[in-house]
Amino acid sequence: MSKKISLVLSLAGLWAVSSALAMGGKPKAGDEEAINARIQPVAKVRLGAAGPASSNRGNRSGEEIYRTFCTACHAAGAAGAPRSGNKADWAPRIGVGLEVLTKTSIAGKGAMPPRGGSDATDEELVRAIVYMANKAGANFKEPVAGAKPTSEKNPEEVAKAACFKCHETGEQGAPKLSDRAAWTQRASKGLDAVITTVIRGHGKMPARGGLADLTDDELKKVIALMFKEVGAEAK
Repeated sequence: MSKKISLVLSLAGLWAVSSALAMGGKPKAGDEEAINARIQPVAKVRLGAAGPASSNRGNRSGEEIYRTFCTACHAAGAAGAPRSGNKADWAPRIGVGLEVLTKTSIAGKGAMPPRGGSDATDEELVRAIVYMANKAGANFKEPVAGAKPTSEKNPEEVAKAACFKCHETGEQGAPKLSDRAAWTQRASKGLDAVITTVIRGHGKMPARGGLADLTDDELKKVIALMFKEVGAEAK
C-alpha cells in the first residue's frame, strides 16, 4: 500500500512540474543569472561617448588618436569599419580623397558616430585618417601642427608634375595630348562625367589619377586645363 502511495505522490509531483513549465514557469533568479552568464557572447563592441577631454588635446598624433578611439572597430572591422591595414577595405575610401574622408568622419556615417566618438580636433582627426589610410597604401600628407591652411594648388603645376608623364607619351593607354580626337570624344561626355571617371579611376589610371591629396575642386581645374591644352574644352 505504501508503495502505491509513493508512486501516486511521485506522479503528482511530475505533473505539477510539467504544469508549471507549460504555464510559463521559469527558473529561480539565481539559476537564470547562471544560465545567462554561460551563454553570453565571447566579446562585445560598445560605442559610447568619449571620455574626458585630454589635457594634450590638439597636439596628439594620428597614431595616438587611432589607438585611443579607433581600434575597437577598425582593428577587427566591427560594424562595417574598414580594417586597419587592409588595402581592399580602404581602396574605395582612399579614392574619394582626404577631404571627403575628413568631412565624412566629422559628420559620422553608418554605425560610426561623429568624429568616431572621439574628442579629436579637426587637425587631430585628419592625422588619424592619414595614419589609417597610409597603413593601407595611401600617400596622404599629415598636416603640421598649428600650420595654416595651404593655398589651393596651381592646376598647371599639378598637370606638369603628375599628368603629363602619362599623357605626353600615351603611357598605359592614357590619351596623348597630341590626340585631339581622343580628347574630343571624352569632352563630348561632359566635364562632370569625366571628373567622375577620374575620381573612381579607369583602366590602368588609379583613383583620382593617383593624386589623392587634391580636393575635388582642384582636380576639376586640372582636368579642365588638360582639355584646354588640347583644344577640346569640355562643358
